[in-house]
Amino acid sequence: MHKLIPRLAATLLLILPLAGCINYHDKDHDADTADADATQHDGGSTHSINGSIHIEAGQSVHDASTVNGSVHIDDGAQVGGGHSINGGISLGSNATAGSLTTVNGGIIVGDGATVHGSVTTVNGTLSLHPGSSVGGRLSNINGTIIVAGASVGGGINTVNGNIDIGANSHIKGGITVHKPATGFLHLWGDNDKPRVVVGPGASVEGTLRFERDVRLYVSDSATIGPVTGTTEIRFSGDRPPR
Repeated sequence: MHKLIPRLAATLLLILPLAGCINYHDKDHDADTADADATQHDGGSTHSINGSIHIEAGQSVHDASTVNGSVHIDDGAQVGGGHSINGGISLGSNATAGSLTTVNGGIIVGDGATVHGSVTTVNGTLSLHPGSSVGGRLSNINGTIIVAGASVGGGINTVNGNIDIGANSHIKGGITVHKPATGFLHLWGDNDKPRVVVGPGASVEGTLRFERDVRLYVSDSATIGPVTGTTEIRFSGDRPPR
């Protein structure tokens, strides 16, 4: 079993107790206010079970967590952690978060936004917009990972996802594409291979380690560390051939 799943499982165990720690109040609510009333505010934290969470621009909260719903953090807001189980997370431009985690959903980190820790999902796309930065690890199991003119300090991990490191992006900690879990037979065709692209002017510090077959394209103007498990294909221009 690869090392990524235990990390994400541990994250899930931290999130699941939300379902048991939120207190319900016996009140009559109109249908149009039910979602708002389901959200609990406690000591600078915002929690929900069935409902999305919206942190408005300029707000600062310790934690924003939901079980079934999305977490939307507006431009310039500050959040200690944004967490969901079934729902996506978006961090607005120039906003700040300690970490962002979900299980089923994508995560978007907006222009110039900062995540001090890790950004993780199990099933979903991870997208870093220009000027954004993630201090920890960027990881998923299923879904595309897009780093567009952004930086990652703790490396990138995936199992089945494509990885697109855009022009002038900077990755520390290398890239790892893990071998899928054993226990079943799968004959990988060329179309099933993850596609990993390191674009013009981008740099990847650390080892690019591939435990399964991938298609690795590296720009002539990119800088990368040692490669294990595959052979890089160099390309010129903005994008590699399809």
